[in-house]
Amino acid sequence: MGLLVGCGAVGSPIPPENVGVNATIERQKTSESIAETRRKATEAAESTEPEPDSPLQGQDVNLPPLQPVGTR
Repeated sequence: MGLLVGCGAVGSPIPPENVGVNATIERQKTSESIAETRRKATEAAESTEPEPDSPLQGQDVNLPPLQPVGTR
């Protein structure tokens, strides 16, 4: 049996412009701008829809009281 020794690098090399803090910041900015565009589009679509007739929305729903779990 032979012993295969290597530096541990597996796969194709990564270009230096895709590695580091600046590349990470740029990726985050682009993903945030895409998310902002989608959020604006959904807000525009929701504003054209009529409001639901339900008087209860969001946190106005009464929930049962909390019960402790796993106590005697």
